[in-house]
Amino acid sequence: MTARLLRAMLLLATLLAAESAFGQITVLDQAQDSVAAPAPAAEPEPPPPPCGTRPLSIARMSWPSAELLAEIHARILAREYGCDTRVTPGDLAATGSSMASTGQPAVAPEMWVTRIAGVWNAGIEAQMLRPAAPTYAESQLEGWFMPGYLALAHPELTGVGDLAGALPLLNGGMRVRFISCPVDWACALINRNLITALGLGGMVELVEPANRFEMDTLIAEAVSRKESVLFYYWQPNAVLAQFDFLPLDMGAYDEDAAKCLARRDCRAAAPSAFAAETVVVALAEWVFADIPAIAAYFQRTSLPLREMNLLLAQLNEPGATVEGVADRFVAGREDLWRPWVAATAP
Repeated sequence: MTARLLRAMLLLATLLAAESAFGQITVLDQAQDSVAAPAPAAEPEPPPPPCGTRPLSIARMSWPSAELLAEIHARILAREYGCDTRVTPGDLAATGSSMASTGQPAVAPEMWVTRIAGVWNAGIEAQMLRPAAPTYAESQLEGWFMPGYLALAHPELTGVGDLAGALPLLNGGMRVRFISCPVDWACALINRNLITALGLGGMVELVEPANRFEMDTLIAEAVSRKESVLFYYWQPNAVLAQFDFLPLDMGAYDEDAAKCLARRDCRAAAPSAFAAETVVVALAEWVFADIPAIAAYFQRTSLPLREMNLLLAQLNEPGATVEGVADRFVAGREDLWRPWVAATAP
């Protein structure tokens, strides 16, 4: 009995040991299965906002066209891209210098590059700023103009090259008045030499006003009397939209001829258009790198000069403000600004 009992006890111990080992293997297998189970997929990171996370500063320069552009762009960017825009006061030299050294403000919508060439070139070389697009669709900002009623009566008169043949017919054989700019302005000398270069000396009565106010008064009086008159002016400017003036084609720009026209002793005056101006939408370099959708917006924002002339004319209306004209543009001229936004807005 004792030996049989001993064998039974040994058998029972063996079975218990086997069951314990099997339990350990089962637990181990379950643990391995738990470790190998795939983790739930992570949520994708949301795309960064088009304007980034810091305010976008836009320089509002101290002349009307630049003020209007700053306010217009601030409104469109806030409306279409959700930008936190900040319009900040500025002037040409100080704003150019700040952008070239600190990258702020981020945007200058009307930067006259040739007026601050040294500052601008230094900023370009330091890779702190660069142009996004021409501010205006046209670069020829100075020229000779005629009233719309004169252009309607003489459709053959489209450029300065037509004047020698057309002028004797415009005023009953009498000389036609040409209203130039004030005598102490550089354009007065250029206009005198250009009249000589075009062979118009005996056909026009040259008028050089004392100042800008007299210049505008003479032009307005001539138009009110429906005179056959020609005059010098520049853009963008409200006067050109208010009185329906049309530019004469000045022909091609000739650098050598233009240099001679600007000298008092120009002995061999030859025709040339006025030199083009470089006026650009300037962006800090970080805008291109950090918020490319906004850089792309500004690369499409060139505005026709005629449209800015109309905006400036609205600004001259009684009670008008820069902010009010900007609101009016955004509300009523989506046909113009919608292509600036294109498909880049969220």
